[in-house]
Amino acid sequence: MTEKAIDHSLMPRRKIHIFGRTIHLPNSKPLRIAIGVLLILFGILGFLPVLGFWMIPLGILVLSHDFAWARRQRRRVAVWWEKRRRRNSVNGGAKGNGR
Repeated sequence: MTEKAIDHSLMPRRKIHIFGRTIHLPNSKPLRIAIGVLLILFGILGFLPVLGFWMIPLGILVLSHDFAWARRQRRRVAVWWEKRRRRNSVNGGAKGNGR
């Protein structure tokens, strides 16, 4: 055996942090890709009961651990969201409260 064995216990476990919760992802890259693709495909059927359009961004979030294009999209949304949140907190929160 000329190849070194990879010790998976030393590799950090991939996680998704969303809404204050941590979701552990599988270590298997093909399984992560399958989960992400299925979430996106079922999200497209969001007009049906049980399934929802919320599955599309979650699928992109899962795929972002393995694909640069999804990682760029995730980062772009995170930066946009943070700018929006800071802008709203500086302006005093809600706009035009009707008083």
